Amino acid sequence: MVDELSLSEGDQRRPQPTLAHERGGRAERVSLIEGERRPLPRQKTLALLVGRITTIKLGYWAALTLIELALPRVLDRGFTERFPLSVALAAVITVLALAWARWQARVIDRRAGGIERGFATIATTFAAASVVASPGSLPLLLVERARSLEGCAPGISCHLEAILLWVALFAVGFVLIPAVFALSLRGRTRLA
Repeated sequence: MVDELSLSEGDQRRPQPTLAHERGGRAERVSLIEGERRPLPRQKTLALLVGRITTIKLGYWAALTLIELALPRVLDRGFTERFPLSVALAAVITVLALAWARWQARVIDRRAGGIERGFATIATTFAAASVVASPGSLPLLLVERARSLEGCAPGISCHLEAILLWVALFAVGFVLIPAVFALSLRGRTRLA
C-alpha cells in the first residue's frame, strides 16, 4: 500500500500558479489567495533576458565602433568636419538600439515564454547590462581616444568632444538602453 500525502481542504481547492510557458503558452487567469507570493522568474526566463539585453548592447557598441573606424576611410576629411556626421550616425544607431530593446522586451519566446516586469527581472537587466555588456564599450573608447589626438601636438588631446561623445554613448548603453528594456517588459498579468 502506498502512503499518500493528505492535503488540507484549503490546499486541495486552491489553484496553483503556473507560468504561461508551462501551460503551452496559453494565458490563463490564476488566482492567488491574499498574501500568497507570486512565483519567481525561472532560470530560462532570466537567461533569455540576459541574452537579449547583452546582444542588444554588444550590437550597439559594435555598430558604433565600426562606424567610427570606417568614417575616416569613407570621408577623407579632418576630425572637425567628420565629427557632426559621427554624432548624427550615433544618434541613428541609438534610436535603432532603443527600438530594438523595446521590441525584444515584449517578444514571447516559444520555449521560455514572455518576460514579465518585476524586481528580479529589472535588477537582472541592469546587472547584465553593467557586468556583461559594458566592457563592449572599451573598443569604442580606444577609437575615440585616438580621434581626440588627431591633428594635435604629440600626446595632447585637443578634441575632447570625441571623449565626451564616448561618455554620452556609454551613458546611453549603460542606463538608457536597459531602462527602455526594463520599462518595456510586459507588466504582470492581473491575478484574480
